[in-house]
Amino acid sequence: MQNVFEAGSDVTEVATAVTRDGYAVVRDAMDAGTLAAVAADLQPYLDAAHTGHEEFMGSLTKRFGALVAKSTAVQALIMHPTVLAVADHALLPSCVAYRLHYTGVMHLEPGEKQQVLHRDTTVYPIANPCPPLTVATMWAVTDFTRTNGGTRICPGSHRWTNDRAPTRADVVATEMPAGSVLIYLGNVVHGGGSNRSDRARTGVALHYSLGWLRQEENQYLAVTEEQARTLPDELQELMGYSLGSSNFGFVDHIAPKDYLHGVRDPAASDLSPAGMSERVDALERFHVSHTARGPARHYDIDTD
Repeated sequence: MQNVFEAGSDVTEVATAVTRDGYAVVRDAMDAGTLAAVAADLQPYLDAAHTGHEEFMGSLTKRFGALVAKSTAVQALIMHPTVLAVADHALLPSCVAYRLHYTGVMHLEPGEKQQVLHRDTTVYPIANPCPPLTVATMWAVTDFTRTNGGTRICPGSHRWTNDRAPTRADVVATEMPAGSVLIYLGNVVHGGGSNRSDRARTGVALHYSLGWLRQEENQYLAVTEEQARTLPDELQELMGYSLGSSNFGFVDHIAPKDYLHGVRDPAASDLSPAGMSERVDALERFHVSHTARGPARHYDIDTD
């Protein structure tokens, strides 16, 4: 596997690799203490979770989300500087601010079958290739290997047209030690592998999206207002408690973070802060040349 970096690598090099090839792996991106804290935070929820009941999500996979509310340690991963630098590079050309899109655990029990290959961005009716809509991460809470279900990806597939289907030769399996992170663009073709080992494989998925797209996970219901008020300002803003542009995302003509913290007078809230209009004017604009009907694509390719 190419595009493997060590912790502390130049973030520009990591971001460039993600833009060019659609993905990068950063080994040992979280230290042993954070890894232990994440595992401890998640264990009660893993113990209580049931395995899946439908094919796409995995019949032997435990999944749960709302991780901001469930794990302080995971909050540190959400705000990891290397990940945010990649998200800045990929997403800020097309939005004033990006959002926390999805948080979830994917715990593959032994015997789980490989997931169909897919793109995360098929939730939006925008054909590929297109500018990045989301940036995804998969944090390894346990080692990821080819035999235990390490995420399969198709490097470069963010540049493919929708009518190109991957072949077995296009697919590589992510192998990385616990504490590492796979960073990839949401329009990269990917999917969970099969777990042919005798131990579970646990990953934490944290995704980010353009600020003007609806988030896959509703952060305003996943985290109560009382909990949200206690979070660091930067995390509140990433969840969506901030303006997405001038006059975009307000509540009763009040900026969302002001409203969260009790402001109810529009005169006490600024809906177009200094510099906001200039940032909006500098955005790269999507150009729609035509529309066409077509289903979301899933690809069932055996790579075992």
